[in-house]
Amino acid sequence: MATTTTTTNSAQDTLGLIGRILVAYLFIPAGIGKLMGFGGTVGYITSVGLPLPQVGAAIAILVELGLGIALLLGFKTRWTAIVMAIFTVATALFFHKYWSAPDAMKMMQQINFNKNIAIAGGLLAIAAFGAGRFSIDRK
Repeated sequence: MATTTTTTNSAQDTLGLIGRILVAYLFIPAGIGKLMGFGGTVGYITSVGLPLPQVGAAIAILVELGLGIALLLGFKTRWTAIVMAIFTVATALFFHKYWSAPDAMKMMQQINFNKNIAIAGGLLAIAAFGAGRFSIDRK
């Protein structure tokens, strides 16, 4: 299998950093909110019928806060982005089930579902192309 080396220019590195900042802007505050309101997070997970809601809440905090910070800093970026993408798709499937939502909530849930899928797509693009020069990965 042949390996290729990718070089980036300053604009690509800057856009990569801005992209990571904007994606982290979504995850890090959400993780802090879940940490500070752990009981409410557990209650919400319980309300959708998932097993082990305390474990699920801890995983959500780890992914959103811990991996959100790793993404922001560009640390283990490719693996971080893949795990976050999987988490985001799972979140869409378990928490934004627009296909079974009451009519009054159907549109909001579909928008949230679609946003999660789009976010996962952005994370996979980060996984594909890496963090860029302005990252811990490049140091």
